[in-house]
Amino acid sequence: MIRVLFVCTGNTCRSPMAEAILKSKNISGIEVRSAGVYASSGQDASMNAKRVLEENDMWNQHRSTLLSKQDIDWATYIFTMTEGHKSIILNTFPAIEHKTFTLKEFVQDDKYDRDIMDPFGGPEELYRETFMELHGLIIELVKRLKE
Repeated sequence: MIRVLFVCTGNTCRSPMAEAILKSKNISGIEVRSAGVYASSGQDASMNAKRVLEENDMWNQHRSTLLSKQDIDWATYIFTMTEGHKSIILNTFPAIEHKTFTLKEFVQDDKYDRDIMDPFGGPEELYRETFMELHGLIIELVKRLKE
């Protein structure tokens, strides 16, 4: 079983969208969750994130979760949305460097552009752009995980 944990800041935009996208693939042997490094537990996904997911026939019953040691221990892989998120995690849990990557770093091995734009507070179109970027990255992620 491969356990994927997506992490962003508040767990209301990027990581819930990434979670929903990967879950929508219905891949046997892959479990997925999301959390936030500064999340307030129990919040709904942002309205625009939910709209964009619904437009793409994806629904993820979501409540935000603050990243915990239990999440870290559960995960086979931890994929962050930015280098900043990755640094926060590794400063607290340095022993998990082998399983913690930015999503872009893992699928594209890009040394310079490793952050996924945060649409928080922006217009719906910005959420669509972020969704499309995440969707493309997750298609590549699935290929890598199956290798």
